[in-house]
Amino acid sequence: MMGKNIVGLLYSNSYDYCIPELTNLRTMGSVPFGGRYRLIDFMLSNIVNDGISKVGVLTKNNYRSLMDHIGMGRAWDLARKREGIYLLPPFNSNTSGDYTNRLEAYLCSEEFLQYSKEEYVLLCDCNLVCSFDVSEMSDFHLDHNADITVGCVTGKVPNLLNVPILSVDEKQRVTDMELVSKEEGEKTYAVHLFFMRKNLLLALLRTARGHGYTDFDRDVIQKNIERLTVCAYPIPGFCRVIDSLQSYYDINMELLQYNNRVSLFNDDRPVLTKVRDDMPTIYGLESSVKNSLIADGCVIDGEVENSVLSRGVYVEKGAVVKNCVLMQGTFVGEDGSLNCVISDKNVVIKPRQSLSGAKNYPLYIAKGTVI
Repeated sequence: MMGKNIVGLLYSNSYDYCIPELTNLRTMGSVPFGGRYRLIDFMLSNIVNDGISKVGVLTKNNYRSLMDHIGMGRAWDLARKREGIYLLPPFNSNTSGDYTNRLEAYLCSEEFLQYSKEEYVLLCDCNLVCSFDVSEMSDFHLDHNADITVGCVTGKVPNLLNVPILSVDEKQRVTDMELVSKEEGEKTYAVHLFFMRKNLLLALLRTARGHGYTDFDRDVIQKNIERLTVCAYPIPGFCRVIDSLQSYYDINMELLQYNNRVSLFNDDRPVLTKVRDDMPTIYGLESSVKNSLIADGCVIDGEVENSVLSRGVYVEKGAVVKNCVLMQGTFVGEDGSLNCVISDKNVVIKPRQSLSGAKNYPLYIAKGTVI
């Protein structure tokens, strides 16, 4: 299917509650990840790599950094006279103030969808790190004569509220869906990636409003499994769901494995992000860097191992950084030591300070903190 016939709809505040440390001042979509990126970059890149030229981004609050990152959408070729990218704040909702659930968020996009000429809609969340082909998903949808196609993963169930656990038959049709908040073992679960006709979504949203429904998964999807043909599309390759600060740390660490990087960062399907003109990273004569991702603009005079460093990180002589995720502008002073640390933007670690968390309990340092 041609991407020109699909409109994308991204939910930028999806699951903000699960990593409050990082989303207190920003949306889930604008959380830095992988050294150079924001979480929204992955789903936004999946969308535009398949020729989709109209994208709505649902926002709720704390979206100033998201606006700064997206801008006019130039990095994703969405700065256009027609179509392009649209930020959709909650102010056109029929509720008072911010929306309180996913269903209200989608109802906020009703007018945006009504005036879109595209026939199909792709609904996405921003806590999903993956690379997939939208055209393959749309072809799957047509081949299976589906009314709704939902992206799914088989593995450990994320620690989120009301995760949709799917029962799927041999024809990939969803026969049952159970909403659980804690589930042990491996299951097939939905990752809030839905593909359907735009008019069907609008009809479902209007019905939900008329009945006073409040939950998209339960009242829109689950209640229509027997009436509609709902099919499960397995997302191939590297696909991870962020459900906590621990999972955020773990998934960053997974990028240090070559096979995971190759699966996620495909030359044929690049992950696009805001371009910043910066100098190359400078490595001092006595520096040592092992198995790490280092963004542009860093200065490394000390030792870095098994870590992910964003732009503008400074590691002074004698400092040791191991198993860390350091965001933009972090400064590690001379002879300092960091192990299993997540530092937010513009953190300053003064000389000869030693900080350590654990791989199963990383230490988080808030934005702008001086230690």
